Amino acid sequence: VQLQASGGGLVQPKGSLRLSCVASGSTSSIGAMNWYRQVPGKQREFVAGISKGGISNVDPSAEGRFKISRDNAKNTMWLQMDNLKPEDAGVYVCAARENGIKPVWYYGPGTQVTVSS
Repeated sequence: VQLQASGGGLVQPKGSLRLSCVASGSTSSIGAMNWYRQVPGKQREFVAGISKGGISNVDPSAEGRFKISRDNAKNTMWLQMDNLKPEDAGVYVCAARENGIKPVWYYGPGTQVTVSS
């Protein structure tokens, strides 16, 4: 499974961005997908996740501002981010779980989000 995230950029506080993550390869085996945020010097943080069936959860720090969705037919996941705050900045990495006897998580290279005036 290969993952490619896009949609990051520079946005002012209270602005919006929509991130996309496209999966390729053995996509039929993909189950849950997640978004993480990576900031230098800090551990990778969970932002939001969604099951293959569409059940989603968002970290409390982003609840009400971020929305995760996916289209299995397009092998694509999105993260709609509204009312962005400076603390939301970082490299957003998408991840996909390949189901099987031994599930494996795959991670993409990420897309940079900068929130600044």
